[in-house]
Amino acid sequence: MIIDKVHLRAPGNWMNDPNGFIYYRGEYHLFYQYFPYGPVWGTTHWAHAVSKDLIHWKHLGIALFPSKDYDRNGVFSGSAVEVDGRLYLYYSAVKYLEADPENIHIPLDNRFETSQAMIVSEDGFTFDNWKDKKKILPVCTREEEADAVHTRDPKVWKDCDGYYMILGSTVKSEQGRVLFYKSKDGVQWEYASQYRHPACGNILECPDLFQVGDQWVFTGSPMGVIRDGKNYAEQAVCSLAEFQKDTCALKFQGEPEYMDWGLDLYASQTNLDREGNRVMIAWIRMPKPVEEPGKTPWRGMMCLPRVIEVKEGQICFLPHPEADRYFSKKLKEQEMPDFSRAFRVKAVLKEQETLDIGGYKITLENGCVKGDRSQVFPQGKEHRLTAKTPAVKGDCHLDIFVDKDLIEIFVNQGKYVLSHAVYGLQPYIKGNVEDIFTGTDKD
Repeated sequence: MIIDKVHLRAPGNWMNDPNGFIYYRGEYHLFYQYFPYGPVWGTTHWAHAVSKDLIHWKHLGIALFPSKDYDRNGVFSGSAVEVDGRLYLYYSAVKYLEADPENIHIPLDNRFETSQAMIVSEDGFTFDNWKDKKKILPVCTREEEADAVHTRDPKVWKDCDGYYMILGSTVKSEQGRVLFYKSKDGVQWEYASQYRHPACGNILECPDLFQVGDQWVFTGSPMGVIRDGKNYAEQAVCSLAEFQKDTCALKFQGEPEYMDWGLDLYASQTNLDREGNRVMIAWIRMPKPVEEPGKTPWRGMMCLPRVIEVKEGQICFLPHPEADRYFSKKLKEQEMPDFSRAFRVKAVLKEQETLDIGGYKITLENGCVKGDRSQVFPQGKEHRLTAKTPAVKGDCHLDIFVDKDLIEIFVNQGKYVLSHAVYGLQPYIKGNVEDIFTGTDKD
């Protein structure tokens, strides 16, 4: 049995988007895109993990896999809701019109079609991939409604008047758009509306819409939003929004911003925790596999669970309270943390000051928090080695979570977050820190 602490990682081979994130029957369930045959993207399955506290994760293996003609080439991203005690999982089903003869896991000339499907589990742990799947939205042939290829990632939620589904799509791979469908029973769906905005890129993926208090918040992952020739032209964004439930009319309030300024985070998904907080988990992209002695190479991990709050009109992301409780064992002054385990650093940076954590440098430059991973990341023109937040006034209070392959920097109580995948951190810290905390587990 594989158990991860703090960050859910690929249990060997490949991981990408989080799926079906839900608190169900006293446990957090998180499914994720998984390719079990190598540390590269390929025909997608849903693997399954559970946690009591969002910190300690137990991997349960593959839950969903291709078994129908319509999903023969991938069980792609989707979501979960509880209906009368049962777990409804919704996903995008992909069928290649022609596969690459040299690699059957890739479509030839991008020729494939996408429909939407679901599967029902009585207990959240058993899934009959042959009997219990159902296609709920066929491949769309009406371009004015949706795109036959790039319509994907159903996020479903329940309201007092029924069920809502938000999907990402495109208009001819040139303009991303948001689609809405409604249902009375969560099974039979009708088209409701759509919304287009330049911030949706050329194709929109992984859309989400929810309320924080009385405020609607939109998150999504548009493709083609950065055109600098580097990796990851696709980025996760967020925006305050207006939404009319009766008509499913959506409108962004202002321009969407990055959810994470490190530009490694993608494909976020949210749900409510047991206390009713809106919690987000997302995929951290990694350019190469991590190879450890005696272990299967792995690639891809999830960020720390983050609570979403709206403060003075700004969307903020804070470490989940369970993370705050877990990282509460303070080290003695001058004591160095164990870099083989996750730990937490609190610091205050003044202008032009630098904090060096194992070769990863954090500097306050012109009011912007800058992360520099050039010493702990593969070199290459295709990689972004530095990133920075927008400028803030005065000193910056940093809450930094350090793991072997990921650093997450929360700035001024979650006003901004900057996360970077890293490789080969060295066991030292240089610079002024307030406190260092480790996890409360004894082992």
